[in-house]
Parts: sequence; C-alpha cells; structure tokens
Amino acid sequence: MHGARYTAVKLLDKTFSGGSYSNIQLGSALAQSDMEPRDKRLCTAIYYGVIERKLTLDHIIGGLCSRPLKKLDSIVLNALRAGLYQIYFMDSVPDSAAVNESVALVKQLKKGSASGLVNAVLRSAIRSGKALELPEDWLAAAEVKYSAPAELIESLAADYGREAAEDFLAAALENKHTYLRRNPLRCTEDEFLAAMGDIPVTQLFADCYVCDGGDLTATEAFQRGFFHVQDLSSQMCCMALAPTETDTVLDICAAPGGKTFTMAELMGGRGQVSAFDLHEKRVKLIRDGADRLGLANIQAKAGDASRFDPALPKFTKILCDVPCSGLGVIAHKPEIKYKDMADFAGLPEIQYNIAANALNYLAPGGELVYSTCTLRRAENDAVVERLLTEHDFLEPAELPTLNGRSFGTKAALFPQDGFGDGFFIAKFRRAK
Repeated sequence: MHGARYTAVKLLDKTFSGGSYSNIQLGSALAQSDMEPRDKRLCTAIYYGVIERKLTLDHIIGGLCSRPLKKLDSIVLNALRAGLYQIYFMDSVPDSAAVNESVALVKQLKKGSASGLVNAVLRSAIRSGKALELPEDWLAAAEVKYSAPAELIESLAADYGREAAEDFLAAALENKHTYLRRNPLRCTEDEFLAAMGDIPVTQLFADCYVCDGGDLTATEAFQRGFFHVQDLSSQMCCMALAPTETDTVLDICAAPGGKTFTMAELMGGRGQVSAFDLHEKRVKLIRDGADRLGLANIQAKAGDASRFDPALPKFTKILCDVPCSGLGVIAHKPEIKYKDMADFAGLPEIQYNIAANALNYLAPGGELVYSTCTLRRAENDAVVERLLTEHDFLEPAELPTLNGRSFGTKAALFPQDGFGDGFFIAKFRRAK
C-alpha cells in the first residue's frame, strides 16, 4: 500500500508532465486507493497545495538548492515541492516530520541518491525561518506571491487594474469553500440539515448553503437527492435567467448539469428544460444527476451547440454557458493558471458562434443569459458587444440583484466581492 505522500508526489509528476484536470486525476487515484480517510485528506492537501503554490515553491527551491531546477529529476523536484509545502503552508505537519518523511519518500521512489539533497534543502528552509524573499519588481514579486505566471497577471491587470487582479489571485489561494444547492422538491430545510450528518453547513440564502469539508457523497442527504454541489456564482447565473414553471428552457452547453438542475428546481419541477452537450458520455452525467434529484422536467440529449438544429423548437429562456479558459475557477482547478495564454486565442470565436446559434432558438420576447467561468474581457465583454452589434433584434436585459448587488445588464463576479469562483454573466432579450 502506498501512503499519502507517495501518492501525492506520483500524481504531481503526472500532472506537471501534461496530465488531465487535477480533480479527475486525484478522484481516480483515491477511488482506487485503500488509504484511510485521514491519509486521503493529507494526500489531497499536499497534491492541490503544491499545484496552486508551484511557482512560489520553485522560487524557494531556487534560492536554497545549488543545482538548477531544470537539472533536477522530476520526481525529486516534486518531492521537494511537497516537503516545502508542508513546511511553509501546513501547520498540522511538524517540520521534522516533513523532512524525515520526504527523505524516506525519495528512497521509496528509488531516488535514494537525492536523499542528501532533499534533507539539506528542507533543513535550510527551516533554518531560514521559512523566509520568502520577494523580487523587487512588482510583476516578478506577484508571480512568486500568488504563484501565477506573469502573462496571466498582466492580462488580469490590463482588464481590471493591478489591485483587482491581485485581490482575485489572493482570493483564489484562500477560497476553498464548497457550495451546495438544496433540492426543495425532495426535502425541507430541517430534513436536509438532519441528513447531512456530522458535516456542518451554513445557509447563505434560500436553498444555498456553504460547507468546508467532509465526504459529501457519503451523506444520507446526497444519496436521497437532497442537494447537488454548485458554486455560488453558478447559482447566481441560474437566478439571473430566472426560469419559471411556464417557461421552456434550453441549456445549450449543459454538462455536467449543475445549472440544469438548479433551473429545473427553480421551476418547481414543472415546465421543461432541454439540456444538450456534445458527447453522450457527458450527457449521461446530466441524466444520472437528474434521476438522483428526481427532476422529471429535464430532457438531456447529445447535440452540437455550434450547429443549428431545425428540429428544435423556440424557447422562452436560454442559458448559454460557453466553453472558456476557466480562469475564474483556479481556486479549485489550480493547474489552469499555468496554461499558455496563447491557447485561449481562438475561444472568443467559438463562444460567439455558439451564442449566435443559440439565438436561433430564442422566442420573441424571450431571454438569454451568456455566461463563462472566466474573467477575461476578450471572452466576455468583447463577445457580448459583438452579439449586440451583429444582431439588431437583440437588446441588453437588466440582471436581477445578485448577492445584494446591482450590476446592470452584465456582471463580472469576483470571489473577493463575496461570490464564489470568478464568473461572468450577461443577459439579453429578443425584441418582440
């Protein structure tokens, strides 16, 4: 049996060499592991912690290790990162344990020749008082402080200013809350709270709750379909569209289904929500979730959001939550922030084409919400302006008050302002 640190370092090596999303890799590894729950929690903390603090940790290693990072074996480098993360950011792990376990770990990983180097670097970090010396240059210092590449910081600063950019990156390192959406069709508030067992939850507003840990899928509440996990900003997105039982709703890019479920619940389980996604495997996630929650007013099918389907009817409400760079959710998927910004260059065209196609299904007087889980203006404001410019029948529509704030017809939601992940919402109406 492999322990928590061994598993975390092996996963880190896979992630940094170009693996899939962190939550998918970790979930698969833990599902196949026979580790105790406590060890799984330790593995999770180290794995996610190293990913989100990677540039910070590498800066520390660079100042303590005589050998250049590029010349270090990848397994050894990740063992160093994991050890330093425990020393600098995990108060629950004694410094001596972090050192001893890391030295033992590289031997277990068949890298025993590096045990002296690992021991020396970690002990030097402790002797330094766990100092973190920042560069004098603002951008270089921000890279180290927030473990974010310069091009991401520059992009956010260009869109919103330095202060907002730094506040967002700081919040992404701290925002670890999990938000739940209670299913009022299945339970009362008292029944929900009782079925959550020993996991404490706090209500934020009607049917929205927050918690800070625990195995949610093991609760009676989850098994009985009393809730689904959904970020606060995503819940706000559904509230912005505000579907009712008299509406016919199209969720054009629906998987894995969180927004579909919330809209179906807002409709009281009546009306109709047609949920589409490109791949049948992802559509199954929507069907399975709807079955667990008992939402019979959802019809989920496979379909290409960028291509017009003449068989589809007109809808009174449409949610167009398009594929995006995902930079708003780096608190939960920290590996996204290390992507090359050039990889996102083609997204606005894809997003525009999906939204323009969705307009073909919008009934006169109907409303459409365009949303992303990113804060890049190129994927948000620029696409919104293009839609309005190139469709004269389309007009901006007022958003409802969200979390006590008024935004007008579009909103960039930031975690530092009391929302969950970074998110963007814009609302439109088709003229009658």
